[in-house]
Amino acid sequence: MTRLVVVSAGLSVPSSTRLLADRLAAATVEALEDAEVTHVELRALAHQLTDRLLTGFAGPELEEAIEDVRRADGLVVVTPVFSASYSGLFKTFFDVLEPGTLDGVPVLVAATAGTARHSLVLDHALRPLFSYLRAVVVPTGVFAATDDFGDTGGAAGALDGRIHRAAGELAALVGKVSSRDAAGAPGGAASTRRSVSDELAEPTPFEELLRRVSEG
Repeated sequence: MTRLVVVSAGLSVPSSTRLLADRLAAATVEALEDAEVTHVELRALAHQLTDRLLTGFAGPELEEAIEDVRRADGLVVVTPVFSASYSGLFKTFFDVLEPGTLDGVPVLVAATAGTARHSLVLDHALRPLFSYLRAVVVPTGVFAATDDFGDTGGAAGALDGRIHRAAGELAALVGKVSSRDAAGAPGGAASTRRSVSDELAEPTPFEELLRRVSEG
């Protein structure tokens, strides 16, 4: 069974960060044949993370969360954006991991913020962090602004497409892709992977190309 760990650093209840984490976890489970999902909510571990930094010792709940991450086959990590980067709480959790914990582990990165102007945080903050930790970051990161959750039209549809694409890529990296994704289900990684011969034999309609561009 694939062990999937979802790390989210939302500070409010309810939290849009946790909401995005749940949607990513559900899409990844759908793309996998079999998966066991463990959620790590960093808000509840804030005091123990501070104690760990000051004393070098982790409390029992933090120790359990670190062990869950160490045993994971794949990670989904989601942070709110603070001051144009990941939150301090989010960074602290990955600071206390032993070196090598994430070596070669597939990681899906995601972030939430009030507006879309922070969407580049995935590439200028999250990808460098997990590359430094020697994780394998999936090609598609998922950013969600407040409008993405509230809009029932185009923005919501685009977010759903990014979620399923990223989940399919994570499933492929952990090496267990469901038959649904392999068959090219809408939004799945396999559905967008075509050879030159395929395109010459059956060109992708222009409106479909425009739709993919609009979804990012």
